[in-house]
Amino acid sequence: MQALLDAIATMDLPTDAQRLFHGRGGLFPGCEHLALDAFPPVLLLTAFKPLDEAALAAVGQALTSRFGDALAWVYQCRGEGAETRIMAGAVPEPHVVTEAGTRYVVHLLRGQNHGLFLDMASGRCWVREHVKPGAKVLNLFAYSCAFSVVALQAGAAEVVNVDMASGALATGRTNHELNGVKTGAKFLAHDIFNSWSKLTRGGPYDLVVCDPPSFQKGSFVATKDYARLARRLPALLAPGGHALLCLNAPELGEAFLREAVEANAPELSFVERVANPAAFQDVSEDRSLKVLAYRL
Repeated sequence: MQALLDAIATMDLPTDAQRLFHGRGGLFPGCEHLALDAFPPVLLLTAFKPLDEAALAAVGQALTSRFGDALAWVYQCRGEGAETRIMAGAVPEPHVVTEAGTRYVVHLLRGQNHGLFLDMASGRCWVREHVKPGAKVLNLFAYSCAFSVVALQAGAAEVVNVDMASGALATGRTNHELNGVKTGAKFLAHDIFNSWSKLTRGGPYDLVVCDPPSFQKGSFVATKDYARLARRLPALLAPGGHALLCLNAPELGEAFLREAVEANAPELSFVERVANPAAFQDVSEDRSLKVLAYRL
């Protein structure tokens, strides 16, 4: 994992939450299982296969050499041997981070989803730039409602957040309160596929954001459910309205998503693929996060 240690030796601590080292992108042979993220004032080292104590000690020494003894960092192993532990310092509670001036609460020690997906930063930027004052927005698979916060900051009049997980929506409410944008936000703890009639009656929407899990049993399986989702979009959108469709499945390329839309929602015209943050550069664009914008 020398590439990670070399990167630490020259990196600076950012003030915003962001990825610092993206081994998952395949640009650093031997480090494909590693990622280092900044959730100031804490760094998070994620490993997709266990690291032994010697490797962790090497990372700790590199971090101390670069940033001093006061730095806080957390190690999380996913998959076999899964664990999360504080390696140095302390994690604030509540832990609030910023991105482009917007504040979000995160939870590094609770499971694998921390409250803010850093790879979606460009998608949030796209929403901020394209939402018009007075717009009506539907945020599907809303999770902690980051898209909603940004849309309301950009001038949206109403955002409807839909997610099956009421706990995630509770975090979303906190994010709205942190940013002073409670007015106009709605939170529906619904199964999206059982709620189309209600959502359609609440429309039409100037923007529909879809950021589903790629595979979550009982919720969404991209290979069969993205077609079902695309089929509903024209009835939800106002004329000229946009859909922002996201897919984070390395095994499914851009063509899969574009074909799903073309076959099931031919009324939608492709606008652009939103570029991922530079920190998430990948040897294969098809394996990386796909964020596609469409217009009715």
